Amino acid sequence: MRSYPTNSPQAAARIVALTVVADGDIGDAEIEWLDRLAVHEQLGLARHELHALLDTFCEDLLSSDQLRWADACPVDERTLADLMGEIQDPAIRLKLLRLCVELAEADAHVAEGESIVLGAAVEHWGLHREMLRTSSGN
Repeated sequence: MRSYPTNSPQAAARIVALTVVADGDIGDAEIEWLDRLAVHEQLGLARHELHALLDTFCEDLLSSDQLRWADACPVDERTLADLMGEIQDPAIRLKLLRLCVELAEADAHVAEGESIVLGAAVEHWGLHREMLRTSSGN
């Protein structure tokens, strides 16, 4: 799996990509949501860069030995921790959590894999309070 500089737009986009693929499918609702909310701009990327990163992330998953599609999340715990570890900036973490919650809800169903990714973000980034605020609308 490739690594990206800490807090880079690519590292942030990969967390979004993980949320997109966490349910085992890249749905039309999720892609439309990415475009409608201009997630690429929010992350500091061009639209084609975000879509290319999504493709690259899928290629990395397919070529890795730890791909676990049969389970609820397509990556193992260590890889999940490594991906979350590339985001150190508190403001980027909070932005990503909010984006990923919205993304997981885009198809009106939060799949188990998406829930695992969101839970990992909250746990690794220490955003327990923010998750409650996001959920309750405060």
